[in-house]
Amino acid sequence: MRIVAALGGNALLKRGETLSAAAQRETVAQAAVQLASLVAAGHSLIVTHGNGPQVGLLALQAEAGPPASAQPLDDLDAESEGWIGYALEQELANALPPGTEIATLLTRIEVKSDDPAFAAPSKPIGPVYNEETAKWLAAQRGWQVAPDGQFWRRVVASPAPVAVLNETSIIRLMEAGTLVICAGGGGIPVLRDAAGKWRGAEAVIDKDAASALLAARLHVDLFMMLTDVEAVYLDYGTSAQRPLRQARPEDLAGGQFAAGSMGPKVAAACRFASETGRPAAIGRLQDAGAILAGTAGTRIC
Repeated sequence: MRIVAALGGNALLKRGETLSAAAQRETVAQAAVQLASLVAAGHSLIVTHGNGPQVGLLALQAEAGPPASAQPLDDLDAESEGWIGYALEQELANALPPGTEIATLLTRIEVKSDDPAFAAPSKPIGPVYNEETAKWLAAQRGWQVAPDGQFWRRVVASPAPVAVLNETSIIRLMEAGTLVICAGGGGIPVLRDAAGKWRGAEAVIDKDAASALLAARLHVDLFMMLTDVEAVYLDYGTSAQRPLRQARPEDLAGGQFAAGSMGPKVAAACRFASETGRPAAIGRLQDAGAILAGTAGTRIC
């Protein structure tokens, strides 16, 4: 089976954990063991991943330097994609048989300059803050901030992905038997300017939306989003909350899922299932094998 496995940011860094090199290495090593089990079972993998904490940290580091050294978000997207891709590639090489071909590909994703997301930033990046600190930072640094669960975070534009510009290269690597790590952090957002030239965009594309587009373009058999949540929950946060094991896209309409957490995953799963007729699944990273077997997580088909 050919699978796109999209690792959520919380599958690469435990929720609330400090983004230290040691913490990320440990979590990535655990993720690699789960992914390696899918390869050992005979499946072909394409791995994507989030970058919210990492790109936010890089932005903070860039702002700490002289103004002339500040980097735009598309550069930081590329930097975080290489950083996390390297970590995943290293640990997958440790978890898989010697000689397994693994490649990390920096992936350019086309967005449109007139996307309304540029006027309404909504993608959380970076560390979490309490409300008072977040609003102080917003005033000091010109950020836009918004609630993210019980905390607050910086938010940036998140335009819709239109095309995977490295698609042909990904297919060539995949058909050669290479485990490809690509579209990390939603890919590097680029657009055509008025002169028809490619330019970077000041944005972070939603990883789940980009992964769903990639999965559809690659005609995979299953699109898996692996995070730290057991399943999609109905009436989440109430006394009536309950996990949903299987659903159709039309069952999940209505916008009851939080925009900053499960909402993008549900939307991406529904889009993939509706467009391809093939299943998508959402669940915990440590349940990857059971999700594949249909005994854990939420399957949307």
